[in-house]
Amino acid sequence: MLTDIFGRRYRDYPIWSDYTASESGLLVQCLEVAKDVLPYYSADGQVIDSRKLKWKLIHDRLARELGVGELWPRYFQYTTKNWQGVDVPATHANEWVAMCEMFATFTYQQQIHSNIDRYMKDRISLIELAMRERQNEIKEMNRILEQQVREAVLLAQQPTRRGVIRIPGSPETALRTTNATMNAAFNASVEELNVRFQQSGVPLSYHNGFIQVATDEQIEKRISKPFWTVIADAKWQNVATDMHEALDRRDRGAGDAAWYACKALESAIKIISDQKGWTRGTEKGAHNYIDNLVAERAGVRYIDTFEMEVLKPYFSHVRNRFGHGPGSDPMPAFTAAQTDWAVEFAMTWVRTLVRRG
Repeated sequence: MLTDIFGRRYRDYPIWSDYTASESGLLVQCLEVAKDVLPYYSADGQVIDSRKLKWKLIHDRLARELGVGELWPRYFQYTTKNWQGVDVPATHANEWVAMCEMFATFTYQQQIHSNIDRYMKDRISLIELAMRERQNEIKEMNRILEQQVREAVLLAQQPTRRGVIRIPGSPETALRTTNATMNAAFNASVEELNVRFQQSGVPLSYHNGFIQVATDEQIEKRISKPFWTVIADAKWQNVATDMHEALDRRDRGAGDAAWYACKALESAIKIISDQKGWTRGTEKGAHNYIDNLVAERAGVRYIDTFEMEVLKPYFSHVRNRFGHGPGSDPMPAFTAAQTDWAVEFAMTWVRTLVRRG
């Protein structure tokens, strides 16, 4: 199975040229964040079987993408003395989290790893996979929350059977509090990871399963972060997928990054139209879905007419430019500044449209 990793996406985008105490410290800090979101051991020091499987999965996926059998040796031999004081061979098996930790934090050696940039990117890829794994757990937990609440409330309404001890209090409140606590803990870890990148002077930021380049601190703070926050729910997955692709292509200098940003915005508009019950089934494109949002219902519009007049030209000039073959004409392309505008425009509009719901 193919796995999307940071190191491959940014293979041709130089980030590191030297290995110093800052790089070493960053890897240790990032690995600790990964261990926080996916703890391998329980409070009493016992291995958590479900997390052991998760870390093995992370290890195996990255090892496959890097084309190696192991990120770090699983077994090593040593000698110990038996009860008679005689040296005997013994074998120790590293835990999967220990193999990942050694791979990520073992001191860089130039004679083994000649390319510092690749060395760092391979290890940041491990952090990305761990964060993504927990992100997926959080998404699934959020997805089934309402079902769990309904089942718990129904169960609480049933007569208590003899011998069954029922915990006092509202099961709905307990479930929602637990869910909110887990979301808050993960968000705090994401925030820490991004601050670690900033403190190390590395132009990176984690959002929604992916670590990507973040070259402008103000854009990251005012546009990017709010965007990823509002589309965290699984129903916006297609929006997230296309925007990730847009950002990756923008950072690589690919010419069609704006087209993917346009697709992300169109998906968001369609999802809102569908969920509001406004989709008729006769729509032929983004313009018709925008009409659904601007239509007046009981004296209220989801967006105003002047907003419609801003949105429609975006699709006409951005999507149509890249959505059709140019024939014998030159291949269409945006400048870097135009691409930034197209991506940031889409992110801003997705954020405001989702928040209105």
